[in-house]
Amino acid sequence: MPARFAVGIDLGTTNTVVAYAPLGGGEAHVLGIPQLVGRGEVAARPTLPSALYAPLEGESVPDPLQDAPWVLGAYARRRGAEVAGRLVASSKSWLVHPSVDRSAPILPWGAEDAVPKLSPVESAARLLAHVRRAWEAAQPDAPLAEQEVVLTVPASFDEVARELTVEAARHAGLAPRLLEEPQAAFYDWMARAGTAGVSRLLASRGGEALVLVVDIGGGTTDLSLVRVSAVD
Repeated sequence: MPARFAVGIDLGTTNTVVAYAPLGGGEAHVLGIPQLVGRGEVAARPTLPSALYAPLEGESVPDPLQDAPWVLGAYARRRGAEVAGRLVASSKSWLVHPSVDRSAPILPWGAEDAVPKLSPVESAARLLAHVRRAWEAAQPDAPLAEQEVVLTVPASFDEVARELTVEAARHAGLAPRLLEEPQAAFYDWMARAGTAGVSRLLASRGGEALVLVVDIGGGTTDLSLVRVSAVD
């Protein structure tokens, strides 16, 4: 079945966001991602907090979204702030941490032995699997693995972190193309500015310009220079 949509996934340190547009042209939309927002309440939100909570032994938490034994999203973030040592947050930042085994179950960092643990790679995979299930519930005739999927990564990610991100996506049943976040932001500006806006930028700089892209994220801040040139 040919791909119908271009799908962009921002697997963020703080929040995960998914946007999509028809490949044949058309307006882009942000996917509402169903998640637990209360103990027994599910709602679709435009952002999925990149948080995973390990419920206490005997704690009854519904699992309508197939995330067990973890809870993901808004309720996970709130409940994890109430119960010490059972929240995995900012796991994306661990993918670029060279001093740990990023494929080992080390999170939540410093948690007691009785607390379930997962690796930074598995954390990313679980978030992406949740996204895949949310997408396929909304678009049952267009499996996410068959779409043109782009997964953004920070410019600061080294080759190891990029490979681990690809591995996490593969565990979630996806094979996305990676795109640096500042580059994605610049593409968005180009789409909003249109041909006229890009032409004005180049004309004001003699046909070539350096554009500063400032990406203030939940885990890192990246400053990137993009060289823009006119092509005959």
